[in-house]
Amino acid sequence: MLVRFWGTRGSLPTPITSVEIKEKVVGALMAADGRRFADAEEAAAFVDTDLDFPIGGTYGGNSSCVELDLGEGEFMVFDMGSGLRPLGIDALRRFGEGRAKTFNIFMSHLHWDHIMGFPFFTPAFIPGVKLNFFGGHDQIEHALRRQQEKISFPVPLDFMNAEMTFTVLEPGQTHEINGCRVGVIKQYHDNDSYGYRVERDGKAFVYSTDSEHKGEDLAAEQGFVDFFRDADLVIFDTMYSLGDSITMKEDWGHSSGLIAVDFCHRAGAKRLAMFHHEPLYDDKTLHELLGETQRYEELMRGERSLEILCAADGLEVRL
Repeated sequence: MLVRFWGTRGSLPTPITSVEIKEKVVGALMAADGRRFADAEEAAAFVDTDLDFPIGGTYGGNSSCVELDLGEGEFMVFDMGSGLRPLGIDALRRFGEGRAKTFNIFMSHLHWDHIMGFPFFTPAFIPGVKLNFFGGHDQIEHALRRQQEKISFPVPLDFMNAEMTFTVLEPGQTHEINGCRVGVIKQYHDNDSYGYRVERDGKAFVYSTDSEHKGEDLAAEQGFVDFFRDADLVIFDTMYSLGDSITMKEDWGHSSGLIAVDFCHRAGAKRLAMFHHEPLYDDKTLHELLGETQRYEELMRGERSLEILCAADGLEVRL
């Protein structure tokens, strides 16, 4: 399994600004301290090895979209935020290499930031492409049609040439899809959301975003621990700080990095990807939150350590 992050922001896309780019350039020049580079390759190596990520890179600005690439056969996609657009462009290249023109798309929920990329998904306009939509909601087709009504978008859903199917998945049951065992869990979020666990060839991948966790419902929380059990990677909604998640932003449907660590430790998960980043947080702030979460993990660690990474547009993780 290869996990590709095409969009990692929550609520809305967050493009990097010219002011932020200038800050990165200034930071890189200060770090170089007059150093000269023989060629572009040497300069790139300096960026990769000598610069902190907030200076040499960016966590990106597209909203939620994750691909689980099995290396062959059908595509598996989780949510259709603005990150779906670059995924679609890359899929055209893979079509040319003989990849199947079938997408299995798993929806956490139908809020706009998770469906907004679909009108710009190029494969949806190509005859012979098949789009299989899965989710806990029975209104996926309705939500997509409403988004592309004339008052909102010039191209209606019926103008798309791909064949589309819509399947409601029952939480608590295991479904066989694309050669994988797919589990579904209902999550606490406005109008509900759904998390997914995908197992194949001894590997387990969990996608759990837009989910708020409340300590007073211990039975429900144990259900999530069981759902995450021994996962090779858990993608977890860490949109807020712990303080925000339990005070002024309580019941907003999101969680924190510290809660994610607690769940993953209890479940014996191997890796945690912080996800659904707050639009107000710049690269420096996200990097600081990553460091704080990693330090918390060290303090709370038992017999088994948990690898923590902060999801970024373009990041690939092999399981």
